[in-house]
Amino acid sequence: MKRIVTATVMNQSGVLNRITGTLAKRRYNIESITIGKSENPGISKMTVVVNVEDDAQIEQLMKQLNKQIDVIKVADITDQAIVARELALIKVLGHAQTRSEIREIIEPFRASILDVSRESMTIQVTGYTDKIDAIIELLRPYGIKELSRTGLTAFLRGSQKPVTNLTAYSLLK
Repeated sequence: MKRIVTATVMNQSGVLNRITGTLAKRRYNIESITIGKSENPGISKMTVVVNVEDDAQIEQLMKQLNKQIDVIKVADITDQAIVARELALIKVLGHAQTRSEIREIIEPFRASILDVSRESMTIQVTGYTDKIDAIIELLRPYGIKELSRTGLTAFLRGSQKPVTNLTAYSLLK
């Protein structure tokens, strides 16, 4: 099952390597991982989408991440109300005769055209993973020349507090 885990970490050299190393050693399959600076200098926020077999495995994962010295807080936000987005850049073969068709396809997705050349169009789309997957499938028949996705980034909606049975671990740090 797919789980969305967020981690607040110190913005220091090697943090990403230590976290991914911890996941790799325990054979967790990382579907996507994003990390970037937060509203606080010196603090970064990380979103990891990971495939696990059961609740015990996600609990173990959270314990392992909380043991990392640079990790401030970890939460499994999968079952909570979240704001989540992914960005995709899609370069599609787009000759003059197909450009209007491609524009019609991307309009309902609120995607935008970033670049146009004689042979291709570069499209930017943001949204939840299912939306990104859907537009890619609709554009595939036109010929996708290049595709780059950021992976999911997410946090809780409103002023919610993460609900986990491991909250005590993060409070002890």
